[in-house]
Amino acid sequence: MKKSIKRPYRIHSITELHRLLELPAPQHPLVSVVNLNDIRYSCQQMPESFVYSFYSICIKKDFYNRMKYGQNYYDFDTGVVTSFAPGQVLSTDVDEDSSFSGCWLIVHPDFVRHYPLGKKMTTYGFFSYAVHEALHLSEKEEQKLTAIMQDITEEYHSSLDTFSQDVIVSHIELLLTYANRFYNRQFITRQHASHDVLIQVELLLSEYFDHGKASEIGIPTVHYISEKLNMSPNYLSDLLRTLTGRSTQQHIHDKLIEKAKESLSTTSLSVGEIAYQLGFEYPQSFSKLFKNKTQVSPLKFRQTFN
Repeated sequence: MKKSIKRPYRIHSITELHRLLELPAPQHPLVSVVNLNDIRYSCQQMPESFVYSFYSICIKKDFYNRMKYGQNYYDFDTGVVTSFAPGQVLSTDVDEDSSFSGCWLIVHPDFVRHYPLGKKMTTYGFFSYAVHEALHLSEKEEQKLTAIMQDITEEYHSSLDTFSQDVIVSHIELLLTYANRFYNRQFITRQHASHDVLIQVELLLSEYFDHGKASEIGIPTVHYISEKLNMSPNYLSDLLRTLTGRSTQQHIHDKLIEKAKESLSTTSLSVGEIAYQLGFEYPQSFSKLFKNKTQVSPLKFRQTFN
């Protein structure tokens, strides 16, 4: 594949994607099912990095090339299913002689826009994958998703009628429902790695407050923590919620309250000084959050130690 385009190239339509991959025109302009065996990267116009304007769900086998999501490498060579939403920057390092197999479903948002699935698709955490976040499946789970993908393929290649879109959308919803089930199961089966992430979150927050970063740049954000861990914000929150029942934002607040209690009970700093130290611009905001989390004001909490 020739890498002649440095800036991300936006692929606006499924028809354009087919053209770039030197595939026959799609049978429907807003949805396509591609057999990965049919793709050969001999096209000299294939961009180095690109942005889809549609959803991508891919079940792949025997793919050993490197894929980037944003600035980080994606674990595409070990995962089985990859899912991308519109607007994500991707790039691949693919050899000219590469071959791989699997099935690729491509869905433009307009295809499901007038269905309940149109809104629901934006809530699936697996469409926010970053690095090391491909969906790993057992053989049985892979067979389940592959069977549904085959049903979509059969309907896609059948003669179109007034029910075709309804049937395809229902199959897509079933596919995504199972993917969501396996996605959440992944946090449990890969629990050791998940607990390592939890430890890293705690260390990052402790370091942030202990080194005075809060007073310098403000309260730590979910984006800051997820970026440090090379994960998408949604994925990190889903992982933490599965492990602890609490989102990343709640973990940040927990650490903040812990540090506030420590300062209130062991120092003579005023509430305003503690608020500033923890990254709050206004003491009132700190007092409101503290009371919301502990049911008492900072001053009343301090009085219990006098």
